[in-house]
Amino acid sequence: MRRCGELVAIRRGTYLAGALPDDSEERHRLLVRATLGELGAEAVISHVSAAVLHGVSTWGVRLDRVTVTRARRSGGRVHPRVHLRTAPLDPAEIVLVDGIAATSPGRTVVDVVRSVPFEQGVVVADSALAARLVDAGALEQAVRRARGWPGAPLARRVVAFADGRSGSVGESRSRVAIARAGLPAPVLQWAVRTGDGRVREVDFGWIERRTVGEFDGRVKYGRLLRPGEDAGEAVYREKVREDWLRAEGLGVARWGWSDLADFRAAAARIRRAFR
Repeated sequence: MRRCGELVAIRRGTYLAGALPDDSEERHRLLVRATLGELGAEAVISHVSAAVLHGVSTWGVRLDRVTVTRARRSGGRVHPRVHLRTAPLDPAEIVLVDGIAATSPGRTVVDVVRSVPFEQGVVVADSALAARLVDAGALEQAVRRARGWPGAPLARRVVAFADGRSGSVGESRSRVAIARAGLPAPVLQWAVRTGDGRVREVDFGWIERRTVGEFDGRVKYGRLLRPGEDAGEAVYREKVREDWLRAEGLGVARWGWSDLADFRAAAARIRRAFR
């Protein structure tokens, strides 16, 4: 059945009818379920695996291993498909997600941001806040709980920087790029009333400098589509929207995914747009 394409292996001994999903996070959810049978009763899905179960966006984090935590002092190890960690676990930090024991959203976010680079951590924290899985107070409490643990100083930086108004992975990464470029911190989701009487929300706003910034990604234009509309029509409406913003005397700067790897050119465009 594998040879003829009727089944695909998720891991050794576990198969799925048809093909694996294209989405890496959905594939990881399948890997978590396929791994449950070999985990002991004390094991709790944690870190990025718990983030995926909670529906939190991830970016740039490896998803080829399932991460679990046991409430022990020692015994952590890494297998080809499972990363077993040991750490204190309070009963309040364990929840059920689709019947699977996982760390709570606050504990999950802090565990992830302690163990990944700053930019990846911001994506996770922003996503959890935006989805209202956790609030800023709960994140700060979880950071205090992790005091003295490996990566705790990094977690404090990420949580202090996180903002639930960030609308996507691209916007979260843009915030990090803007800060690293030495630009002033923008207002997120700035509502601008234009001359036609409508309120147009922009991704980033530098209000005192009368400038807006927009991150352009494919997902964004997918969200803009109206019933029966194609991408070209959505792009045209976005162009009209930009014309109205410029008519208000606002500077407009745009950037996309390719700019995030090296933000210098995009940062220069933003500075030139400043009024």
